[in-house]
Amino acid sequence: MPGMGAPAAVGGNRPAWRDLPAHLRDAVEAAAGSPVRAASSRPGGFSPGLASVLHLADGRSVFVKAVSDEQNPHSPQMHRTEAEVLARLPERVPAPRLLWSYDDGQWVALMTEAVDGVTPRQPWQRSQLDRFLRVAAQLVEILTPAPFPTAGIAERLGTSLVGWRRMAAHPGTVDLVGARVGAAFRADVEWARARLDRLAAIEGTWEAAAAGDTLLHADLRADNVLLTADGAVVVDWPHACLGAGWVDLLVAVPSIAMHGGGDPQELWERYPPGRAADPDAVTAVIAAVAGFFLRQGVQPSPPGLPRLRAFQIAQGEVALRWLRQRLGGPS
Repeated sequence: MPGMGAPAAVGGNRPAWRDLPAHLRDAVEAAAGSPVRAASSRPGGFSPGLASVLHLADGRSVFVKAVSDEQNPHSPQMHRTEAEVLARLPERVPAPRLLWSYDDGQWVALMTEAVDGVTPRQPWQRSQLDRFLRVAAQLVEILTPAPFPTAGIAERLGTSLVGWRRMAAHPGTVDLVGARVGAAFRADVEWARARLDRLAAIEGTWEAAAAGDTLLHADLRADNVLLTADGAVVVDWPHACLGAGWVDLLVAVPSIAMHGGGDPQELWERYPPGRAADPDAVTAVIAAVAGFFLRQGVQPSPPGLPRLRAFQIAQGEVALRWLRQRLGGPS
């Protein structure tokens, strides 16, 4: 069945509620206004921190995420940034409302409303994928122009989306990529090896191609969307930045396709903001995304995230195949 063998978006070794230090548990319960009677962990995503729905003694539930620099040195700042974003999102945005945040310099925690929803099933079901595409288009509509100033996508990701340029400078990395990808994608890697300079040049135009005035989520995937009885809610906002509205779904397409959501180009053509985008700009961003995922997929695993690299290389396979199809023909 398509998508059954793809890596799941579950990458962190999450602690349980009882594993948090006592002073943090006390602070959470004080903020919630009621003791915690039970906790239900949410395993999706790639944070190594707590992500749990806390069931309170007074019958209410809240969602809390918490992480320390000991678990991963970069994760606390992501929680700080997400708290700032959630506090500023307009109410119309389908996102959880921030109730409280905490920062003692080591531990950072956020409390939001608990969303009564489920992540889309993998492999994708057509009805759930349609709802995902609708909420992606809804974000573009609501968040264009951006409701508050923040960093542009080039500032946020400019030092990350340079994979082809780094592989062109160090071609030995391509050997590592070729050894990691599945057999079905090795011919695509050889195609790329023969065109490293061309791909690096195309990648070099992505910043201008992706510029825009939409507030992007910038990490839209199945594990960051909760399907509810009357729609969908988008969670995990630490990467929010300004860019072209169509970028959010483009970055999501590789993960959708690898989990049985269909051919990337066909998915793209079903998405109204995608159909309206400049084709060369779209190809430039696909190139940047493919280069990022492939190069990152052969790096050592970051602290607390042992399964992240497999997920990245699988997305890189799909993005590279899509890029090859769009470029077509000989170089």
